[in-house]
Amino acid sequence: MTYDFKKEFKSLYQPKAVPELITVPPITYAAVRGEGNPNEEGGVYKNAVSVLYGILYTIKMSKRGDTPINGYFDFVVPPLEGFWENAEYENKKRFRWISVLRLPDFVTAEVFERAKAEASRKKKIDCSAAEFLTVDEGLCVQCMHIGSYDDEPQTVAAMDAFLAENGCVNDINGERLHHEIYISDPNKCAPEKRKTVIRHPVRKK
Repeated sequence: MTYDFKKEFKSLYQPKAVPELITVPPITYAAVRGEGNPNEEGGVYKNAVSVLYGILYTIKMSKRGDTPINGYFDFVVPPLEGFWENAEYENKKRFRWISVLRLPDFVTAEVFERAKAEASRKKKIDCSAAEFLTVDEGLCVQCMHIGSYDDEPQTVAAMDAFLAENGCVNDINGERLHHEIYISDPNKCAPEKRKTVIRHPVRKK
């Protein structure tokens, strides 16, 4: 049986299409930081995504290698996620982001570094910018956004109204960031049907 993060953690990857509060546990990711328009062909963002998938598939296919990973289990590569800073939709060139893929629990920092080196060698890509990153989001509000990425402000407004009704306030700052999880593949799904989890850190008033 192949482990599937989306099925195992439905509350994190399949939320309702209405805002809800959730406490998110610490999660470890493969991460690449950058800035700029994510839609730019051949740009920094798309290169970062290629690096992340290169590392995750290297870890996944390690089952066929000569050096087994302690505690390894087969898994479905999870959906792409992103933490966003300065997310001004009208000026995407100013976006600052951390693009991430969730790592299975058996992946240690040492295993991650080995996978980076192997992916760089076998896939002929520079993985040096990738980092082993643990994020503890804590109390958050989240909602499944259905539609174009450019229409996300409407869902964010609904989330903010929900917070006001439930004694909480947004707590986005330099360390706690706007978080998106891309459930739909934008290359295979029409913009109006895309599913994206939007998650914001919050605190009680």
